[in-house]
Amino acid sequence: MKTQKPGKKGGKKQKPVKKETLFGFHPVIEALKAGRRELFELLYTKDNALSRFERMAGTDPERHAILQGLKKLNKVHPDQLASLAGTDAHQGIGATMTRYPLVAGADILDSATDTDAPLLLLLDNMEDPHNMGALIRSALCVGVDGVIIPKDRCAQPTPVVSKISAGALEHLLLARETNLVNTMKELKKKGLWIAGLDRAGEKPLFDTDLTGPMAIVVGGEEKGSRPLVRRHCDFLISIPQQGLVDSLNASVAGAVVMYEAFRQRRLKLGT
Repeated sequence: MKTQKPGKKGGKKQKPVKKETLFGFHPVIEALKAGRRELFELLYTKDNALSRFERMAGTDPERHAILQGLKKLNKVHPDQLASLAGTDAHQGIGATMTRYPLVAGADILDSATDTDAPLLLLLDNMEDPHNMGALIRSALCVGVDGVIIPKDRCAQPTPVVSKISAGALEHLLLARETNLVNTMKELKKKGLWIAGLDRAGEKPLFDTDLTGPMAIVVGGEEKGSRPLVRRHCDFLISIPQQGLVDSLNASVAGAVVMYEAFRQRRLKLGT
């Protein structure tokens, strides 16, 4: 009689679950509220950090998920949490969870057609996780339907990005595509206009209609988006400026354009 080897099920070796450690109050709380990751352990270093965590949980409907998370508490030394998080700036709170749940690009495209005027954010050459996190935070605030990033030459949705976004990453749909240009072509087939940010863009922001189905492409610092990506944009937007500094930070520029789209759409709806 054959016996099944340890670690196998049904004769097939099971893949190990990929984990990572979120750190900081907001990312951990928002991940528990969103309920998109599996929690293995809730970590804290001091009792006052745990007390603050419980106070920040509040009394909203999502508090139940946070209380459930408290059942998996583990007090650890600050150095241990720093080692797991990869930083000393963990605020005394962390959570070992499954990795950020990327969605398929098709899911982003499908969700984008659920509204009359979907708004997507595409990032290209965005290698700085701080800029990425800041943009994702702004995207959630203006109701962006999803974020799409390329597989290469772009920061990934790591715990650092979740921390910079103040946990906003945990609530947004994000897809990672091998070929961003092909994704842009698919978006166009679904009726979306592709608007790229470029300081030399032919369309000034405040003279551009952003109320229709739209995908906004934001490039990274210094290089901006790649030439091929820019060429496949329907038009390029420039942000009016004055003063001695010749350009805005990438995350600020992206936020300005997203909020202008948000403003125009609210005016169109009469809200």
